[in-house]
Amino acid sequence: MSPEQAATEESSSETPTYELKKFQLKRILNNNTVRKSIALLGTFPDLSPDNSAIVVFEKNAYRESDVATDESEALDKEAPSYFSGDLNVATQFVNNIYGSYQVVPRQELCAVKSTVIYPATEKHIQKYSICQKYLINETPDLYKKLTLPYLLSKADQFSLEWVYNILEHKQETERIVFEDKDPETGFVLLPDLKWDGVNVENLYLLGIVHQHNLKSLRDLRGSHLPLLRNLRQSSKDAIQKRYGLNPSQLRMYFHYQPSFYHLHVHINPIRNDAPGIWCEKSHMLDTVINNLELMPDYYQRATLPFVLYEGNKLLDLYEEQSPVRTKIVLPQDTKDENTPSQQLNDEDSDEDEHQCKRVKLDKAETNESEIVAPACA
Repeated sequence: MSPEQAATEESSSETPTYELKKFQLKRILNNNTVRKSIALLGTFPDLSPDNSAIVVFEKNAYRESDVATDESEALDKEAPSYFSGDLNVATQFVNNIYGSYQVVPRQELCAVKSTVIYPATEKHIQKYSICQKYLINETPDLYKKLTLPYLLSKADQFSLEWVYNILEHKQETERIVFEDKDPETGFVLLPDLKWDGVNVENLYLLGIVHQHNLKSLRDLRGSHLPLLRNLRQSSKDAIQKRYGLNPSQLRMYFHYQPSFYHLHVHINPIRNDAPGIWCEKSHMLDTVINNLELMPDYYQRATLPFVLYEGNKLLDLYEEQSPVRTKIVLPQDTKDENTPSQQLNDEDSDEDEHQCKRVKLDKAETNESEIVAPACA
């Protein structure tokens, strides 16, 4: 789950207003060959020719039970397996001990996870597009001068309506894994939208606190240690009880900046390379607790790094304060003195100023469907 759930404000999440098969593609936002996912921008013309829709397809992670064989103790005779008799195998080549094949398993194993955001805002489009990123070192003074006023203005931010729907039990009550209803130290634990809710190997949960006045790490103080400790221990206990995962196998962390400004913790297995776990974005829950134990006002005094991407209005505010976007200077022997430096921004693009700069393959006729690069954070 993530801010995309702001779009799911219908009375029931099982009865969307759109039919996925009627989606009409406008362009490909991102084709991530590493994560085996693709993000598409288009419309549902039968509903509206103007409202944008984002459809994300992602190959499901492999489950260990899916590769069980007749000799395996884990084999469930009723469960589908890649090595069942109806596996369709096409040989590409065999050379000595090496063989390459294209295989098509049973239909049950060919499902693709799909996420739909409709209607999608410009910020959603930026989030799923390929774009330039910039590292910001936010001092406490810069937070007070630039970041906090931006947050309070609620400009260019995802709606929190979906968060309040969960906390108030208006939506997704059947998805709640655990809840502590204490208004000060309580939270709701439930699956993130990026997880299929089935494959424990790539488990992804969110712990959303009940306190409404906590936006991010910057708001945390020593007085919030009971909340954080409860969040850590109760989540570990609930996950071990329900999913059988050893607490020592779990990664629990905050994002800074977060995608939405209501304090929440991300939880996934250490062996799962989940999105957003980079050192410039993630802050381990254990480390946050330790910092506050050492210094109760640590996050009011620390300089925190974070990443902003092209098209974000907060990036423009920081650019006004001090140059953030850098220039690429070509070697002197390959550059004429009158040749202007190339900039990593959207000024040379014919797209709207809020569009992320796209990377295209070097062909005579560029094709947006062949874009390959990591998505925006």
